[in-house]
Amino acid sequence: MRVAGPLRIVVLIFTAGLTWIMGSILLGTHGSGFSRLQQLFSSPENAVTTEPRARKYKCGLPQPCPEQHLAFRVVSGAANVIGPKICLEDKMLMSSVKDNVGRGLNIALVNGVNGELLEARSFDMWAGDVNDLLKFIRPLHEGTLVFVASYDDPATKMNDETRKIFSELGSTNAKELAFRDSWVFVGAKGVQDKSPFEQHVKNSKSTNKYEGWPEALELEGCIPQRTMGTQ
Repeated sequence: MRVAGPLRIVVLIFTAGLTWIMGSILLGTHGSGFSRLQQLFSSPENAVTTEPRARKYKCGLPQPCPEQHLAFRVVSGAANVIGPKICLEDKMLMSSVKDNVGRGLNIALVNGVNGELLEARSFDMWAGDVNDLLKFIRPLHEGTLVFVASYDDPATKMNDETRKIFSELGSTNAKELAFRDSWVFVGAKGVQDKSPFEQHVKNSKSTNKYEGWPEALELEGCIPQRTMGTQ
């Protein structure tokens, strides 16, 4: 009679039982090995936590805008490598992905009543013609929103008239904007006061984040929609 098969099964059962007993001893004297394993794998060091992600709203804002307000985010270019972005109401108006940004000033004109994009263009302020920019910003209608993001160099070709127009749109820093400064700005035609939506960092060897360029800037917020008939 052949007993090799049954004997082999007995040996395997005995080995498994012995392994379980030894494991229980090694893992702890209190509670079974199984309980200890449960504790081990449920400990904070080994547990996979799934913390809820912070909710993002339009254009990635951390909180929603009030009614009758437009959510926006404007990001300047980083050095001459990463292009700028202009987002409004969760719609990307200008970006490298859309292939409508370039060196200099990137400007999106928006209807202040309904938030619709009117036109978006980039203007080379290093080797371009400043008259192209002037033709773009001179004939703005009352209430037109103006979103501006710099990329590389926003100011070399600027003249007194361009600085004056941006100042009239609500800019505080346009008059002092210089070579390779970082600048983001949101203004409007016909504003009475200076815009609260503006950031500016000077190009300075002692403080530049990148070699030859300051840090990129990010501006976000909620703009009140203009009502029909508001002057």
